[in-house]
Amino acid sequence: MIRMIATARIVMPKAMVRLSAGRVKFSMPEQALCFLAGANSIFTGEKLLTTPNNDFDADQLMFKVLGLIPKAPSFSEEPAKAYEAEACEEAVSSSG
Repeated sequence: MIRMIATARIVMPKAMVRLSAGRVKFSMPEQALCFLAGANSIFTGEKLLTTPNNDFDADQLMFKVLGLIPKAPSFSEEPAKAYEAEACEEAVSSSG
């Protein structure tokens, strides 16, 4: 898993690499390795659509222990559109 996260970070440096379902099976040190490898997002809350998830308070404790500062949620469409436009421009310029 750590290698996949690191590969995703290298291949897609601006992407959100999110830890999600199955994270309940990772210890705090294992999740710390995921963040060090390049993960920069998690789904939080007690339950995903059909899968149990780590408790919100446990996630807050993990962030505190690891010295991570959560980013405020952003529901704006503008950053996503700007990123998509930038990605398209990069794809066009690299296809040469």
